[in-house]
Amino acid sequence: MSLLEKINSPSDLKSLSRSDLPVLAAEIRKVIVDVVSKNGGHLASSLGAVELAIAIHYVFDAPDDKIIWDVGHQAYAHKLITGRREQFHTLRQYQGICGFTRMSESPYDAFSTGHSGTSISASLGMACAKRLKNDKSKVVAVIGDGSMTAGLAYEGLNQAGDIHKDLIVVFNDNDMSIARNVGALSSLLSRTFSAKYLQDFKKELGDFLKSLPKIGGDIYQFAKRSEESLKNLITPGILFEAFNFEYFGPINGHKLNHLIDILNNIKYLNEPVLLHVTTKKGKGYPPAEKNPVYFHGVGSFEVKTGNCIKEKGPIPTYTEVFGNTMVELAGKDNKIIAVTAAMPEGTGLAKFAETYPERFFDVGIAEQHGVTFAAGLATEGFKPVVAIYSTFLQRAY
Repeated sequence: MSLLEKINSPSDLKSLSRSDLPVLAAEIRKVIVDVVSKNGGHLASSLGAVELAIAIHYVFDAPDDKIIWDVGHQAYAHKLITGRREQFHTLRQYQGICGFTRMSESPYDAFSTGHSGTSISASLGMACAKRLKNDKSKVVAVIGDGSMTAGLAYEGLNQAGDIHKDLIVVFNDNDMSIARNVGALSSLLSRTFSAKYLQDFKKELGDFLKSLPKIGGDIYQFAKRSEESLKNLITPGILFEAFNFEYFGPINGHKLNHLIDILNNIKYLNEPVLLHVTTKKGKGYPPAEKNPVYFHGVGSFEVKTGNCIKEKGPIPTYTEVFGNTMVELAGKDNKIIAVTAAMPEGTGLAKFAETYPERFFDVGIAEQHGVTFAAGLATEGFKPVVAIYSTFLQRAY
């Protein structure tokens, strides 16, 4: 019997030794690849978050502790750990389990997701509700670097830091766009600085300095600035600390011992905390590691090669017709501009971006900005075409 076959809930996971966990991670990846190869789904993101899901459930006590997965497409390992192993083969099938988290599907799915950037705001609402009920359990938001391009995420960070609520945000950076200083030193410092005895000492020292007559406040501010300067030389957390979050990281999101150690430490901090982890999209499946964009959302494919199984039909899709027509029209009119929100492939604009890069704008997951940005282009005589999925366009109304 495999380790995964023994796990029907997070309590079963906690009974495993740490040395068993890498084996479990490999088994989870195999199941995810096998099922997605038949049913389609979001492969690369889920493969990259396997150790993260294991570590979070190993440390926290769901469903009492709430875990919110931003978008939810990276939560396949979470589903396998939380009692849905036997149903996992029905992923994204009629009357099967959902490809995202759904509150109606499991008590371990704390929030129904599908949109990017919602996890921090939802988590903060839950954290505030828990405090009103004198509930001491924890709330953890897991958000990727793609979702952090959404303005909503920063609105949530801003209020969380302002009202100083007990909240843990795990920033899953699988693009390494922010974390240039990843390495043994930053990982060691984060695990060390997060230790409870050091956090307690820092608070007591701060209280003592502030109590000194006349000069105490100035000395405290100087010490605090010195600490922040040292940390910012080594870690890229200055942005998050500006929001009044205690920042730890970046650490390797595939090293389970490191993840578990630091999660155990920050679990007891009663303030806004951001843990920055770096992961590799498609981890453990070479085709997805080489081409994470293609395997972000994929149809059925051959496991051995990663090649798509479905042959291309003779009739082009509406998306292909739109994309080809955009390229054709842009060749006749240099005023035509294409705008999309992090979906150039899905909207059919990838060919346009390649042909007319100077007239193509990908604004990221920022639909409100994208629509208004296009309006600005139009006022200057250009003809912007904004291509956004209908379900995402509601964020721009």
